[in-house]
Amino acid sequence: MSKINRDGWVVELDGPPCFEYGAKVRSRYVVRNDGSYRGKEIGDVLVKKGEVGYVISIGTFLQQFYIYGVEFLGTGYRVGMKRKELEMAENILCGERA
Repeated sequence: MSKINRDGWVVELDGPPCFEYGAKVRSRYVVRNDGSYRGKEIGDVLVKKGEVGYVISIGTFLQQFYIYGVEFLGTGYRVGMKRKELEMAENILCGERA
């Protein structure tokens, strides 16, 4: 079996979300369709590294992670992303307020 890093020790829900509604964020990675994005083939690029979007929703996954719904205005895609896949587009660190 392959070794999959599931971030088993991380429980983000013990604290507040890192990003707020309306936050301007940047993708830290290329994000491809895993089959959950309707109308695109599996493996199609949805978000390019460095692409900027805005947090439009905040949900949870597996009672462990916050999932940020991010709308990328350049493409119009709305993609659910984990904290580790995002960074603030402005130079504000997680937990700080402007």
